[in-house]
Amino acid sequence: MSIAETLQEAIQLLQASSNYKVLRKLDVERHPRLTGSPVNGKAKIGLCLDTETTGFKYEEDKIIEVGIVAFEYDVETREITRIIGRYSGFEDPGAPLSPEVIKVTGITDDMLAGRSFDNDEVNTLAAQANCVFAHNAKFDRPFIERRFPAFASLPWACTLSQIDWAAELVTSRTLEYLLFKCGGYFIDAHRAYNDAEGLLGLLLEDLPDSGAPVFKTLMETARKPTTRIHAIGSPFDSKDLLKERKYRWNDGANGKPKCWWLDVPSEQESEELSFLSESVYGGDTSSVVLSRINAYCRFSERE
Repeated sequence: MSIAETLQEAIQLLQASSNYKVLRKLDVERHPRLTGSPVNGKAKIGLCLDTETTGFKYEEDKIIEVGIVAFEYDVETREITRIIGRYSGFEDPGAPLSPEVIKVTGITDDMLAGRSFDNDEVNTLAAQANCVFAHNAKFDRPFIERRFPAFASLPWACTLSQIDWAAELVTSRTLEYLLFKCGGYFIDAHRAYNDAEGLLGLLLEDLPDSGAPVFKTLMETARKPTTRIHAIGSPFDSKDLLKERKYRWNDGANGKPKCWWLDVPSEQESEELSFLSESVYGGDTSSVVLSRINAYCRFSERE
């Protein structure tokens, strides 16, 4: 019996038992839902993107690794058909990495010394793309737009925040756990290219409870406009009421006004303003500020 046959027999034995779960290393190139053929109809191109950085502040920290997987999908069916491009690159940040970054990513100063991203290759991928996908786009988008401004004109979608994982009975939103729950896969995480491939693997799966396709569900959510409501000058004694309604407090550290705020689907904007008028402001909502957000500015500095 060959090694492959022995492994397959062992996997079948484990799967037959309720005491074990078998995880497979993701090989996205061989994913059963990738046909490898061009779309027979109207096609668009998406980019799965991930970054590794020197820290968490895009205003002062630097990207040290970028991973991108470009894929083609059918506009009508929302089916991903094939991988059409890849990019993986390092860039020297000009200063030693912290021990924490080295520990998490496995990237060392020697690996980065004298390295630079291929601007032409990355910008070419951005130029042909119709949408960018990230797992935690709120983190990746500001970083990538500062380094590659071409990404600022693209719509973005986020698997971390734009899928209702709680409704799918999922208790953790890390990419590794979601791959396990949706597809039974694992990846070597915390490296940009591996995570970009892992993200595509997740998009190719179905949600664990509803069974709806992850990619189709995300696309439907990401394209919907939202309204950010800033309850500026709300009375102090209304804070508990606002917290119950899931408003969040902005302390002004990012240069924005100190206030309670909430994102709602744009079709619920009038309903929320009515609540604020009746329950918080006593009929006068003139100090409330509305910011209308779509996929082109969502998760960016412009949000």
